[in-house]
Amino acid sequence: MHASGPGEQAWGTAIRPLQLIAEKAHLLRDYFKAISGSAGRLVFSLAYFVLLANALSIAEFGLFATASAAGVVLSRILGFGFIAPLYRIATVKPRLLGAYTAGFLGLSLLSLPVLAAASWIMHRVFFASDMALGIFALIIASEALLWRPTEAVIIVNNGLNRFGRGAFLTIMGTAIRCGAAIAFAFAAEKTLAQWAYYYLAANGLSLLIAASFFYPWKRLQFTPKLYGRRLPDALYVSAAEILFYLQMELDKLLVLALGNPQLAGIYAIIMRLVDLTAIPIRTFSMLLVQKMMQMPDMLKRYAIRFGIEGAIFAVSTAGLLGLAIILHFYPRLLGDNVAEAAPLVMLALAIPGMRNLVEYQAELLFARGQTAWRAVNLVLIGALKAAALALILALYDAPREIVLSLNWAFLALYLLSLALTTMALARPPKRV
Repeated sequence: MHASGPGEQAWGTAIRPLQLIAEKAHLLRDYFKAISGSAGRLVFSLAYFVLLANALSIAEFGLFATASAAGVVLSRILGFGFIAPLYRIATVKPRLLGAYTAGFLGLSLLSLPVLAAASWIMHRVFFASDMALGIFALIIASEALLWRPTEAVIIVNNGLNRFGRGAFLTIMGTAIRCGAAIAFAFAAEKTLAQWAYYYLAANGLSLLIAASFFYPWKRLQFTPKLYGRRLPDALYVSAAEILFYLQMELDKLLVLALGNPQLAGIYAIIMRLVDLTAIPIRTFSMLLVQKMMQMPDMLKRYAIRFGIEGAIFAVSTAGLLGLAIILHFYPRLLGDNVAEAAPLVMLALAIPGMRNLVEYQAELLFARGQTAWRAVNLVLIGALKAAALALILALYDAPREIVLSLNWAFLALYLLSLALTTMALARPPKRV
């Protein structure tokens, strides 16, 4: 055995800091590479938001944003969650992609009656007095029957390590919707009913391009015996995703149900601006989740864990603060309708940080394989959000008081999520 001498030990000590710097530089490079892929989507998303928020009235924009949020939740019913097994097969056994694609298409057809029934119930509960069923159906069809399959194409490409194609499709879909919003802004008639058709056409074009040119089609083989073992897991994933997105979008639905379309529009504008702060956070969470799948106990030290959470809160708050300052001096920068909500942005400073932290903590549990615990957390957090928002809307009717109170509501959601996540992290991970 070769024994290292003093010179080799000194050399090793000298290069260790250099190795650490190189490792950190590699992580930063990965992060900026990942976030650069979101830059185009951010630009088109902002343009799409500004165009649509000013083309429609505030009330109609609120109705559309709320119906679209409902569509995101309901779209998780499509295929009974079989997108998850499809993604796994693309990742580990791509030769079976044809068989699992056939399974996804077959289960999508079977899920249509369930999707239709859930959509009808959603309309009756939240939209019956403000939006015609036909308009609502067009928006749900756009989200669940057109955009969700497009997401499936993106997910399969990512499973095959074709990340460039997946990123391009995401940007392309946003760009097509932005183009539809531009055409709609110059239309003679600008109503929600008309926009629903533009939105349907935009998402239909995205699916046509994605399925025709970007899906790795193989010979379809309907093989039921392959699906039996995967279907329970798919149903579980579908239920968990419905819970996750219902918890995320519940506030928009409740503001419409307990308030009115005008208030829903102002709230939707503020929350859309809050959403912009989540883009760098979600990219960071994605990289952290991948790391935690390899090292589930990497956040056992409280100093590291709360240092990360402090950074997430600081970045989120700084992002909204910068936007609020810009809108203070240039309130009409994003259009007249956004200008009506601009004075309220400064009052919502704590919301993005707390909201992004709750989403981040849910991702930690996913990374550790604690999906059942994650689902329970989402149910409890969603129940608290519903109760807090109902109380706020019962006490106040002015947007200023509502937004100020929401800061405390999101703080309560974060504290509950923190307590539940801390208990979960104290338990061993489900997979390494």
